[in-house]
Amino acid sequence: MMPLTMVKAGEENTIKKVGGKEETRRFLENLGFVTGGVVTVVSEIGGNMIVNVKDSRVAIGKDMANKIMV
Repeated sequence: MMPLTMVKAGEENTIKKVGGKEETRRFLENLGFVTGGVVTVVSEIGGNMIVNVKDSRVAIGKDMANKIMV
């Protein structure tokens, strides 16, 4: 298991765990980051990431990406 920030662009990964405080987890779940879901990193610029999750593109910061384990 590793944080989403360690993933190379273009790789499909399965979300194993979403960490952080309750409100952070709920926020990420509302964006589509749920355990068992598939996430693909589109690009990374300065630690901030654009990812495909549940057929939509989402931009998240490095701190949020570190809480998503794949």
